[in-house]
Amino acid sequence: ADTPTLNMWWWGEQELPGLQAFVDESVKNYTAATVKPMLQDTAVVISQFQTAAAAGEAPDIQYLWNGIYHMESVWLGYVKPLNGLVKDEIITASNPTLLSRFGGNIYRLGWYPLPMVWIYNKDLYDQAGLDADNPPKTWDELLAAADKLKSKGISAIGGGIQDGYWGEWFAGHGFAQNVDSAGEIVDLFTGEKDFREPQYHAHWVKLEELKKAGFLNPEMSSTELYPGIDLIVAGKVATGLSIGSRLPADSKATNGRIGVMTMPVYGKGKMAGKPILDTQGIGISAGSKNPEAAAAFLEYLQSPERLTAFYAKTGWIPSSTNFDISVVADEAVRGMWQRWGLGENIPYLGNLVPGQFYEQALLPSAQQVVEGKITGEQAGELAYSVAKEWREFNPDIVENYKKWAVDLAG
Repeated sequence: ADTPTLNMWWWGEQELPGLQAFVDESVKNYTAATVKPMLQDTAVVISQFQTAAAAGEAPDIQYLWNGIYHMESVWLGYVKPLNGLVKDEIITASNPTLLSRFGGNIYRLGWYPLPMVWIYNKDLYDQAGLDADNPPKTWDELLAAADKLKSKGISAIGGGIQDGYWGEWFAGHGFAQNVDSAGEIVDLFTGEKDFREPQYHAHWVKLEELKKAGFLNPEMSSTELYPGIDLIVAGKVATGLSIGSRLPADSKATNGRIGVMTMPVYGKGKMAGKPILDTQGIGISAGSKNPEAAAAFLEYLQSPERLTAFYAKTGWIPSSTNFDISVVADEAVRGMWQRWGLGENIPYLGNLVPGQFYEQALLPSAQQVVEGKITGEQAGELAYSVAKEWREFNPDIVENYKKWAVDLAG
């Protein structure tokens, strides 16, 4: 029989240098099909795929961000369910997360993980007389630690929020504090729940508290997200938000002095205090002429030999629980993966918000709270009004969100 040809559109070299080398080597070594990879530009990962799918010209294999970033393509009928095509145990091991589930089907394989973490500089904690091996677990403990740091002239908490993304991450952690399931966040957009209720905007109130106490770094509003993380690594800010894929380099740069922690708990929800695991993923287009061949290639990428090659090429771990973590020398990275990847974790709830809400509420609310322009309560009002407007203009998507809430209730 003829060897099938598969088109694969992918992304990720932009955030994970070395991924290109992994893809190229995998394609070269694979004999069951001819795979033609194309690296997509960041700005068009979704639109390029949707346009091609609408024209019946979609690739066989498509890179898929998590949550709403691939779910809209699922609702448009452009993505094929993987259950029944890819072996169940491979799907589960890949960590697609709950946010890849709709109508009981799973639409992505996890490819590589993005543990959503809080980090802290152990040297600064030492300077303030804190126990650097036991970071704050509750909000009150965080405030007490911040007080000690501040008294030593150290910026206790922060990073950079000029580009807004720090506010997305902060809300992604904060959303989990007062909910029992991911479905509850969806209810805030469908109108079953209300952002004006204190528990649903509490994270913005907590941010206001940090601002008023003088715990945030003074350059926060004029610094972008990643340079803001660099401030923690450089010993200029003590505590903040980061992403697990930065830990290998940041740990190396500080001789292992970057600690990871979950957001200190103030909420009463079942998700509070649990490690948050997001994963970047990959799936099969509904328009693929060779879905079985595409599934076989995806299974090949998840084979033990390819998982080890992934680490060798990128210096980062693949999301599969079948990856042999013992090859990772850095104790900090191994420890993080044990907790965030192999232990009980929750999905990243920031991936559930509609685009309009992201632009008009999620990013600006935190920026304005940090600038002292609005209160946490006013951020809740803004969130409510933007969610309400979005609902009124998007009845079809609201219906899909309501169905999705069933899967997300777990």
